[in-house]
Amino acid sequence: MVKISMTVFPDSQSKSAQHFEQAKEILPMGGSRSLLHMDPYPLFAKSAEGCRITDMDGVERVDFVNNYTTLLLGHCHPAVVAAVQKQAAIGMCWALPDEAEYRLAALLCARVPSVEQVRFCNSGTEAVMTAIKAARAYTEKPKIAKIEGAYHGSYDYAEVSLASDPQNWGQGDPVSVAYSRGVPQGVLNDVVVLPHNKVEESRRILETHRDQLAGVLFDAIPAKIGCIPADPEYTAMLRDFTRDTDTVFILDEVLTFRAGFAGVQGAYDIDPDITTLGKVIGGGLPIGAIAGRKKFMEVFDQRRGTPGLAHTGTFNANPMSMVAGLAAMITLQREDFDRLNDLGQYARDTLAETFRIAGVEGQVTGDNSLFYIQLGEDEIIDYRSAYPAHSGERAEIIEQLYKHLLNQGSIIAPFGVGCLSTPMERPDIDRLAEGLLSGLRALTAGTLKVA
Repeated sequence: MVKISMTVFPDSQSKSAQHFEQAKEILPMGGSRSLLHMDPYPLFAKSAEGCRITDMDGVERVDFVNNYTTLLLGHCHPAVVAAVQKQAAIGMCWALPDEAEYRLAALLCARVPSVEQVRFCNSGTEAVMTAIKAARAYTEKPKIAKIEGAYHGSYDYAEVSLASDPQNWGQGDPVSVAYSRGVPQGVLNDVVVLPHNKVEESRRILETHRDQLAGVLFDAIPAKIGCIPADPEYTAMLRDFTRDTDTVFILDEVLTFRAGFAGVQGAYDIDPDITTLGKVIGGGLPIGAIAGRKKFMEVFDQRRGTPGLAHTGTFNANPMSMVAGLAAMITLQREDFDRLNDLGQYARDTLAETFRIAGVEGQVTGDNSLFYIQLGEDEIIDYRSAYPAHSGERAEIIEQLYKHLLNQGSIIAPFGVGCLSTPMERPDIDRLAEGLLSGLRALTAGTLKVA
């Protein structure tokens, strides 16, 4: 096991702190990703390899973030690095199609039964945005339905009711709540919000809007709902409704494609019309994809005149992302997913045991190679039952545990989510568990506070 050097976080004299002082003067909040903000400063990366990442001060930690589930093979996998280096030497981008685009699309079609055609873009957000537009183009209807609290990227329609709270929940069905200031009312009017895992309530809401719905946007393991798999009965109801109404069933697999060789749809036997992809299919480079059956993908085809949906982009299917993704996906075989999923169960069981040993009420939820560390033992079935775990005092404590873990050699997301990569072994999980246990003991002793 690699010995991990340690310094204490935070340290106002650290290189990360000094870089942040410079960055915040020219970058709003000191950076371009809201999710990376941290008080009093974020850690700045210097290098990474395998499952370890090193910051600007030379501190090495086991990386359970993996660029928010992107790096299933970990950092700098030799096959991906070789593919990128080779492509960079012959051309980084051009306004011509090339073989790598076709080969990556063919691989996805071969692995996933619901995927007959693929359209590439540059991020999961773009994939979701384009899938919603494709559903509208196919049905010529305006509305989209989504789950309350589900994250689908930074698109106004996809963000509706992402972070609603008890003050705007209302007394009955979920209402459409803007995530950002200034969102037009028309956006809110065209998003139907469903209560997760509530079969009859959601069916009734869908029926009310059936004549105006273009599609249903769905994540089978929504991150803000504890990374807990959706109830199969609920998924089946959504699938049945969309078939009955010829409404497009969009499965967001930007995060969940890591669940198995054919993604979460293969693992849970889900049959979507359109799938949105990103993260792992790019091998670490920016990528997104809209993938589905020809019937629905025909809206992109302009060979017979003006398409139902024009879709272009300077870096769509850029050669660097295509070769990186192809190398990563060829490397990832069934046995890799099986091993990671087994290791994920070991991680959840081991981390959950630390709460019992420390005598602290908590739970570790998730599935496949995902885990979510949460305080409290409330049953989580939907966004509202999950809300207490990531709000108020509990959220503050989880952030303190996150900072504590930084000083124990592990890095997870500040809100408690972590994911695994293929270079990881059980000792990496054990180290994380030891760090969490020491943090929970500090919590009970009243000494957890990290500035």
